Amino acid sequence: MKIKIDRAALLRSLNHVQSVVERRNTIPILSNVLLTADDGALTMATTDMDLEIHESVAAQIDMPGATTVPAHTLHDIVRKLPDQSDVELDLADGGNIMTVKAGRSMFRLSCLPVADFPELGKAEFSAAFPIKSADLRALIDRTKFAMSTEETRYYLNGIYLHEADSNGIKVLRAVATDGQRLARFEMPLPAGAEGMPGVIVPRKTVAELRKLVEEAADTIQINLSQSKIRFTFDHIVLTSKLIDGTFPNYEQVIPKGNDKVIELNPKIFSGAIDRVSTISDGKSRAVKIALAGSTMTLSANSPEAGSATEDLEVHGNDNLEIGFNARYLLDITSQMEGEGCRLTLADAASPTIIEDISDHSALYVLMPLRV
Repeated sequence: MKIKIDRAALLRSLNHVQSVVERRNTIPILSNVLLTADDGALTMATTDMDLEIHESVAAQIDMPGATTVPAHTLHDIVRKLPDQSDVELDLADGGNIMTVKAGRSMFRLSCLPVADFPELGKAEFSAAFPIKSADLRALIDRTKFAMSTEETRYYLNGIYLHEADSNGIKVLRAVATDGQRLARFEMPLPAGAEGMPGVIVPRKTVAELRKLVEEAADTIQINLSQSKIRFTFDHIVLTSKLIDGTFPNYEQVIPKGNDKVIELNPKIFSGAIDRVSTISDGKSRAVKIALAGSTMTLSANSPEAGSATEDLEVHGNDNLEIGFNARYLLDITSQMEGEGCRLTLADAASPTIIEDISDHSALYVLMPLRV
């Protein structure tokens, strides 16, 4: 294998694929990136056995071939090379050493056999549909913060993606919850998604996908089955195993009988929460909300730091005291781009619904804290 490639193009693709590789690996081949040079392109692939990414980049192929080299090492080398340089990759006849050259710099990297590199395997996908990259970004951003990090409840460690019915309209719905908060986002069901299986996309896959779609083309192709999901766009193919578990019936935790409604500007609300929570206890991050007619009083206390209060004017006429985790509230209010948000409450011990008044695609449920 012998190729020449633009350093900036190589670095951009290596940035994408190397982040899948775990820093600590007990299986050496999983630390490597598979490089395949053929037909005017260099294709790179990495995997952690649950998630696999392939990306192709244009290159001058003097001699086709394939090998695997340490992914993070190659990434660090290319990152430190001068801008506007060309990088030459040359695999020696024995296939055990790959030479990396740029200008007067030269590196020799140890290779492992291509045959040892694992693949997730060929998959039969039962559903396939396109989605706009902006819609996929919104779907991820509106729900990812509510994913659980508890390994014991592994079925909550991702986003539940499924077909649903919303007031007689078929929608693609994403739900995430960690037991303390729930985020639900929906959009019109894309053509071709009818009958798709409900799947749980793992947390790491969500994180990697979000980084990739930041600069993706207009449309992303999604293929999925009961066990795998694949995202295809530009010159990238991301394939992931799905979480093998049953997502709980989230509809049961969305309260139906909350009768106290207040409305206020989410940016003003968010700013006040942020200021008052400066004093709150570091562990619980508790902020108390006291409603008295059209006045909301936010307060926080800490034995070490002191106390803080701030009053806000709201649209409402109810009296109630309730506590929330300030960080959870900020996660929700930061998703709201309109001028108004609505809190629908019942009492100090029941979950609260939070919505953007101008955007009905998202709904959030937050459990209270005792304060």
